[in-house]
Amino acid sequence: MVLLLIVPLACGLSSCRISYKLNGSAINYNLYKNIHITEFPIRAALVYPPLQQEFQNQLMDAVTRQTRLQIIDGNADAEMTGEITGYALSPQAVGEDAYATETRLTITVHVKYTDNVNPANNIDQSFSAYRQFSAQLLLIDVQDDLCREICEELVDLIFNATLGNW
Repeated sequence: MVLLLIVPLACGLSSCRISYKLNGSAINYNLYKNIHITEFPIRAALVYPPLQQEFQNQLMDAVTRQTRLQIIDGNADAEMTGEITGYALSPQAVGEDAYATETRLTITVHVKYTDNVNPANNIDQSFSAYRQFSAQLLLIDVQDDLCREICEELVDLIFNATLGNW
């Protein structure tokens, strides 16, 4: 009976602990305190000006929401730079009349993630995401919603590849 009381007490006082990370990041906050995120200019052949701000806001919001890193200007423990390199429309499905019935909007972002604490984590990679919409719709009518959805997916991909440390 005494043993049943001592074992849980000993486990509670020992250095063993169970730790869960619910935010998706695996950052050692003893080593990483801040991150520098530059603007991501649009370098695509087609340019939709609100895209840059939408992407930038979503990326910074994700870092703020999912980590305790401070976003700073200048030298930081980690840096994220890049550019929006692709904004492209392509026909997908063809109907009986040989016209496209679906159109795909694809956005590509090139990201360079520099880990100044552990350079083995550096990444220099492009990420792409897309959404399809009916070719009967005008791009101007669906563009804002599509860009918001695509940016959300891109930010998740980038976060997981860099700060998520999967």
